[in-house]
Amino acid sequence: MPAIAESLAEWAYGYEPDPEDLALARRSLLDTVAVTLAARDHPVSALAAELPDAARWAAVGHVLDFDDLHIESTTHISVVIVPAVLAAGGDARAYLAGAGVMARLGALLGWSHYAAGWHATCTAGAPAAAVAAGVARGLTPRQLATAMALAVPGASGVQAAFGTHSKSLQVGFAAEAGVRAARLARAGATADPRAVDAWLELVGAQGAAPQTGGPAVPGGLAIKMFPCCYAMQRPIAALRDLRVACGPDDVAAVRVTTPGATIHPLIHDDPGTGLEAKFSLPYAVATALLDGFPGFSAFTDDAVRRPEARRLMATVETERTEGGAGLLDGEVDLAVTLTDGRVLRSSLAHPPGSPERPPTEAELAEKFAACGSDVPARLKDATWESARALLLAELPGKASA
Repeated sequence: MPAIAESLAEWAYGYEPDPEDLALARRSLLDTVAVTLAARDHPVSALAAELPDAARWAAVGHVLDFDDLHIESTTHISVVIVPAVLAAGGDARAYLAGAGVMARLGALLGWSHYAAGWHATCTAGAPAAAVAAGVARGLTPRQLATAMALAVPGASGVQAAFGTHSKSLQVGFAAEAGVRAARLARAGATADPRAVDAWLELVGAQGAAPQTGGPAVPGGLAIKMFPCCYAMQRPIAALRDLRVACGPDDVAAVRVTTPGATIHPLIHDDPGTGLEAKFSLPYAVATALLDGFPGFSAFTDDAVRRPEARRLMATVETERTEGGAGLLDGEVDLAVTLTDGRVLRSSLAHPPGSPERPPTEAELAEKFAACGSDVPARLKDATWESARALLLAELPGKASA
């Protein structure tokens, strides 16, 4: 039986995209570059300035938590794979090969891996970035499998980093680990592909073999409408439907009922900073009621410390129902008790931007505009080559190619 790395390497090497895959690749490129440009002035941009290209772009692209998500594997695929491809001078086919490997590795790792506290974007991301960069550089199947094994030492990240600079930086480290591994494999470095099997077993993978059929990215990708953890997208969207019937001052209590898995990453019940607020269910309630359509300004330190936000967070009670193995399992149910005794209710299964409710062209245009007034025009006719030049110009630093 071939090693998992060998099976995935053969799939990636022989993969030929269809029009739907190519459309997903283009949307992923534009979305990732847009959210990276939105963070070009974030403190993490300065912290990452000395990192190689892939690490720098991935860290900056992830810090706002506005990048896409693969629901089935709970991984932020594009923010790892797009920077790896751009750093290696690749194109849509390299992206789709790497994205497909990341989705499949993430599926093998399963929900139990994420629930144990691993940051699956990093653990699945490093070997997948090696494939993306390797396809971009023309590696053979054997070299691709070797690159995946060489990337294993960089395949690590934990959820304890959520709400700090470390979360986005460890995503950058994973992307660079893959690019570095591909470069070493191309130069002749050796590694046993079975190292990937051993690593998967050590970190609790549930599957025995990857599925290599179907589209490049099984299940598609979710696009975020709000710049925060995906676990907050559904509660925010559900509360926005109630906002027309009440004002923030009318709210006496909010009860959120949802499968426990759907809010697993929301580890900050009393956030004190904008980064912590991106992983806070109470703040999801507060910002949805106060800000309507929460944007970047809703996730600043000052916004989190607003007295009205603190009051609303204190009104939130959460009931975690049993079951669930993913961020969109079941539904979120909201009961908002008003000061006059009335109770408003809302339920939601699929938030805007999810694969079941993909963003419209207008919604994507609105998101890109929110990322910077110059972003829509600069991305209008973007290619993989021009996107690389754009990031080099806006986020200059040490080259890794």
